[in-house]
Amino acid sequence: MKTAIHPKWHKDASVVCACGNKFTLGSTQEKIEIEVCSACHPFYTGQMKYVDTAGRVDAFKAKQKKAKQKVLSKTQKRKLKKERKIQKELEKPETLEEVRRSASKSKKKKNK
Repeated sequence: MKTAIHPKWHKDASVVCACGNKFTLGSTQEKIEIEVCSACHPFYTGQMKYVDTAGRVDAFKAKQKKAKQKVLSKTQKRKLKKERKIQKELEKPETLEEVRRSASKSKKKKNK
């Protein structure tokens, strides 16, 4: 067997819970921070409580909300895309004179 490959063992590693409870135990880490312990876990306390880690409840609610939104068919999406393209074309200047005017206006705004 290889020697000195095992991590250092700390007999008095401190564990700190999000609820404020502190206790010690043996571990390879000196300090451990946890979110739920036996003092605040719903199974041990008998109280109903949501334990949300990393916003999972919020993510689930957002996913459900998105699923309830109206889903467009492929033909509807194509129609909307075509309408946007037409709108974009209508917003473009029609004559060379309009292009020159808009260019001169943009230059004046940059100089100010």
